[in-house]
Amino acid sequence: MDGTILTPDGWVAGRIRYGTHITAIEGTAVEMPAPPFILPGFVDCHIHGGGGADMMEGAAAIAISARLHARHGTTAVCPTSVTAPVAQTEAFLDALAGVMADPPPGAARILGAHLEGPFLNPGKLGAQPPFAVPADAELLRDWARRAPLRIVTFAPEMDPGGALHAALDALGIRAQIGHSLCDYAMARAAFAKGAAATHLFNAMSGIAHRGNGLCGAAFAHAERAEIIPDLIHVEAGAILAARRAIPYLHGVTDATAGAGMPDGPYRLGGQEIVKAEGAMRLPDGTLAGSALTMDVALRNLVEIGLPLAEAARRLSTLPADWLGQTDIGRLAPGAHADLIVLDDALRIDRVVIGGERIDGVS
Repeated sequence: MDGTILTPDGWVAGRIRYGTHITAIEGTAVEMPAPPFILPGFVDCHIHGGGGADMMEGAAAIAISARLHARHGTTAVCPTSVTAPVAQTEAFLDALAGVMADPPPGAARILGAHLEGPFLNPGKLGAQPPFAVPADAELLRDWARRAPLRIVTFAPEMDPGGALHAALDALGIRAQIGHSLCDYAMARAAFAKGAAATHLFNAMSGIAHRGNGLCGAAFAHAERAEIIPDLIHVEAGAILAARRAIPYLHGVTDATAGAGMPDGPYRLGGQEIVKAEGAMRLPDGTLAGSALTMDVALRNLVEIGLPLAEAARRLSTLPADWLGQTDIGRLAPGAHADLIVLDDALRIDRVVIGGERIDGVS
């Protein structure tokens, strides 16, 4: 494939060769790229659904969602739960394990689960269903035996002794803090242990010149955080401020069943949500995930001033690095051949996952 290729060392005008993995990148380094742009496929670490399907509904819904987002350039995903009773969470994990054992064709590769709850603060649930419980490290270990857990979002005040965070570290699961009313000191301690922040600014104690909470601690101390660049959850100036403060800020969609679909009613973990004017909301108006796809996230980041190369890396390389995966999220020999081709308007022309072209690209 010929074009201007985004490599870990910068842009190369030339040719990328691949089978299931990238075998070679040939060409000349350039400062100013020209279309077609060849980028690493997007890696979405926080995604609840898409294509009309909510991933809590089971294996078929996970496959539908993964196919929808693949057509929008996302080549790897962490299907994300919502706060739910134990039996529902276990059904989600069992379904996820089944999908990973028999990957659906034409879909983003499934990396493992992101559990968003149930160890959240019941006073800061946002659109999460009301099933929050205190942290339970033994329950976590049981869930980790059901399916690969890659990320767990929890409120640190629900884990006062730190047993859950310690269990996450021992199991190699990435800890993220969110849906929390914790104070600055508690959040700072979690960041000192390596935690990241979940959907920065949203569903967390805030940032201020006095009385800082989780968000303020993230600006001062976090190395990593995820953010939703739909320009609805977080306005442009706040994204730019976070980019200056947090070195490895990466984008996620927090997409729900309405992603890629027309306006109307959908489901999120058993709750009714409504898509209208580009947003997903509960009937009372509370934001409930998003309708975002990663190709739109890329164009949004470029629109607010990020160079294309940086915007792409914040949606691919940095989330892959957070998961400890150097075989995705970058175009380099030996990495999976997961790539996207964009035209001069940054619209997706082609998506390739594991060397196979995806049909029905939007």
